Amino acid sequence: MLKRPFHWRECLHQAWFIVSVSALPTALVAIPFGAVLALQAGNLIRQFGAQSFTGATAVLGIVREASPVVTALMVAGAAGSAICADLGARKIREEIDALEVLGVDPLQRLVVPRVVACAVVAPFLNGLVTTVGLIASYLFNVVAQGGSPGAYLQSFNSLAEVGDLWVSEVKALVFGATAGLIAAFKGLTAAGGPKGVGDAVNQAVVFSAMALFAENFLISAVTT
Repeated sequence: MLKRPFHWRECLHQAWFIVSVSALPTALVAIPFGAVLALQAGNLIRQFGAQSFTGATAVLGIVREASPVVTALMVAGAAGSAICADLGARKIREEIDALEVLGVDPLQRLVVPRVVACAVVAPFLNGLVTTVGLIASYLFNVVAQGGSPGAYLQSFNSLAEVGDLWVSEVKALVFGATAGLIAAFKGLTAAGGPKGVGDAVNQAVVFSAMALFAENFLISAVTT
């Protein structure tokens, strides 16, 4: 990645592509996540007579856990699969070999811009998921569960802190880079024609999900 020249144009193109295929599905998936989290947290806290902490619990769950996981899964499923299919198609058409014959490093030219784009876009998508999830949680708690808007908003800072948002953004950055790396690796190692590309895409999504959940556990264990 540190070798010159860095292909900024390709990186920006890939970043825009990731945003275009991931932004809307990510925002839509965040709505039920926020609503379900508000429902479960509200029911649990109501049993302990601490309804005033519903907002704090929902915010903590959405910001620290739900948002980066949703972002990672959408980046791996939408952007990662496209990256793997693109590189896999180039591999079976022997375009990667042609680049090497011409003295062009395929890792620097093709892989680095895509991985950097995934890592950069993921924190922005994470912010989108956080915002949409919090709005959905608030509306569901206030409208569907009859909660107090004032109590919900006042409890935001009782458990959640600004550091939790930074942890969430770091998670999204790591998850995005991991999804991009796995997708690029599976794409460059695809073999066996079109069927091999399809198998590589499936493996990339599955392996990304497994790695993302493992990384989420490790980062959460370290930062809590």
